[in-house]
Amino acid sequence: MTDNSGIRGKQSAVTGFAHEHIAVGILMKKYGDVSLVNLPLSTYDLIIVREKNGFDDFIRAQVKTATKRVSFTGGSRGGIDRTYFSDVKTYRQSPDTSDVIIGVHPNGTSFDLFFIPTILIEILDQDSISINRINPLKNNYDMLENCKDKGYVLTKAIEFNIVREQK
Repeated sequence: MTDNSGIRGKQSAVTGFAHEHIAVGILMKKYGDVSLVNLPLSTYDLIIVREKNGFDDFIRAQVKTATKRVSFTGGSRGGIDRTYFSDVKTYRQSPDTSDVIIGVHPNGTSFDLFFIPTILIEILDQDSISINRINPLKNNYDMLENCKDKGYVLTKAIEFNIVREQK
């Protein structure tokens, strides 16, 4: 029996990079001004720039592969690079690190994008979520565009039964 972890790790890395490019391509068709971030220590993968109230509004997005779940953590390595030594620690995404997680979900020959605001991640207080639970966030561009508006995010998360009403 051979150990295929190196091959699986490389394939996972390729899939992750491909999903970043797929997300950029889909978002670029809709918004135009979208770019991958070429900063290796950045806590986000891409930037979307939109005009809002006459000013540029920058949305920082972290891209994650979403098969059954979407992970909210960063700072760790998987696959072939799983064990390494550095000062980087695993962390949960928050409004300090990015504005939205974009879960890229392969759907046959196309892809769905799940937009999970980091404001919602703070409310959920967990490291991942099932895509079945966040189905209303699939291709929900209103959620992406309002990902920094806590009132909007909370109201919609309650409406979509992702969280319970806050007391």
